[in-house]
Amino acid sequence: MSKLLPLSASATATAQALDTDEVDELAAAFKALGDPVRLRLLSLIAAHEGGEACVCDISGAFELTGPTISHHLKVLRTAGLVTCERRGTWVYYRARPEVIGQLATVLVPLGAPLASTCAPDESDLPT
Repeated sequence: MSKLLPLSASATATAQALDTDEVDELAAAFKALGDPVRLRLLSLIAAHEGGEACVCDISGAFELTGPTISHHLKVLRTAGLVTCERRGTWVYYRARPEVIGQLATVLVPLGAPLASTCAPDESDLPT
């Protein structure tokens, strides 16, 4: 299971550079979303009422076998993007909005940007 921090605890919330652990965790989540089936699965789950959907609600949207859908859902779970709960014979998946928010913050950082530490080249100075 992913160890992604809630958005408020992440360095990205204060526009700080990501540390090595954050980069590894975030890269795994972005990689999981790099597959069109997984991106659509997450979208379908998040779009359901309460951000939760039963496998029976989402599997009909694909021309894939049950084991293939299960594999993609496992990848999303491992990346920390969804959680699941078995209820009788069905498994319900829930999107993790705090993790999705953290990914969004990496793409659109909050706060002030980092200042440059590089001295300008003389050729870059106005004449």
